[in-house]
Amino acid sequence: MFITFEGPDGSGKTTQVHLLYRYLKEQGYPVYLAREPGGTRIGDQIRAVLHDVRNVEMRPEAEILLYSASRAQLVGQVIRPRLAAGDIVLCDRYAESTLAYQGYGRQLDLATLQIITRFATGGLRPDLIIYLDIPVEEGLRRRLAAHQQDGAEWNRMDQETVDFHRRVRAGYLQMAQTEPERWCVLDASQPVDVIQQRIREEVLARLEGA
Repeated sequence: MFITFEGPDGSGKTTQVHLLYRYLKEQGYPVYLAREPGGTRIGDQIRAVLHDVRNVEMRPEAEILLYSASRAQLVGQVIRPRLAAGDIVLCDRYAESTLAYQGYGRQLDLATLQIITRFATGGLRPDLIIYLDIPVEEGLRRRLAAHQQDGAEWNRMDQETVDFHRRVRAGYLQMAQTEPERWCVLDASQPVDVIQQRIREEVLARLEGA
């Protein structure tokens, strides 16, 4: 099973995917944790370019192609082999991030992005998308606080306008509405343990029904 975690910046998806990974390991499931962009040696180099706050001149078209290059490497080198070996693969962000951020956020043509994404992934889509939803202002407040207090990453996407992040969130919610069978939408303002319990229930129900 291929499970991805999506959400606006500051939604807590990275915390939740790590908690689920540890839980599934403890339960004896073969599970692998990946992240985007990055997750491979080549992908991590691309991530550094994409997230560098100095790269303010980066064109949206270059941005989508770099994200897709990282994704192509991750899918081919890691995700498909792990799935073929019988692992559950968890991924912190995947193709839906491209549609949300570069499609709805940057307002690039969605149909073109879908073609590029299918080419990069070979058509691989997640079985389940866990989406953590949070108001934009709260998510950015959390993100900035983590950066200032704990030295957490603050990248080129974080410093986009509030309107940009609102378009991203609206895009996520629209995608979730079109394929409710693949999306599990959760309120990210709830306590961490409450969210994690709901995620575990959703994932275990699907694993047991597989």
